[in-house]
Amino acid sequence: MIELLEQIKNCKVCEEQLEFGCNPVMAASPNSRLVIVGQAPGRVVHKTGIPWNDKSGDNLRAWLDIDRETFYDVEKVTLMPMGFCYPGTGKTGDLPPRPECAPLWHPQILSLMKSTKLILLVGQHAQNYYLGDTAQETLTATVQQFHTYLPKYFPLPHPSPRNNIWQARNIWFTGEVLPELQRRVKKLVM
Repeated sequence: MIELLEQIKNCKVCEEQLEFGCNPVMAASPNSRLVIVGQAPGRVVHKTGIPWNDKSGDNLRAWLDIDRETFYDVEKVTLMPMGFCYPGTGKTGDLPPRPECAPLWHPQILSLMKSTKLILLVGQHAQNYYLGDTAQETLTATVQQFHTYLPKYFPLPHPSPRNNIWQARNIWFTGEVLPELQRRVKKLVM
């Protein structure tokens, strides 16, 4: 896997489409039992090179009920976005992940990960890619039906602070989804 991670780190496939240049951000180990598939690094993550090193990461760790040390232990958790580089900003927030990364790198990474027990699909881009036609019509419906995708996948909304309104409207998420998520994650990483 070391060779593959080095190839990803040096990837320039979509360099011409990236305003801020290439800086692939991810963390993986073939021993990880939990894989978190996110969207794409934001501006802060692009600068630091540390996955989920922002407010969204803080929220995600709170949802998972795990500390930073456990979260960043690649022997336990692989952090793999749909787009490995910061895509830039659009009118309403960050642009979507570049479409080249997931089909190019995800199959190669996952083929080396024989210990993986659960893949968290964080946000609609990850859910559409991995769940395909089995995804519900909306992200809300997909997350509500999370049991449908177990034991392999666990769909989640994006933990951006911008989604606080979504959480306030969908109180079942805190009462039903998060306890099951935390129970499963603890079994894998503790």
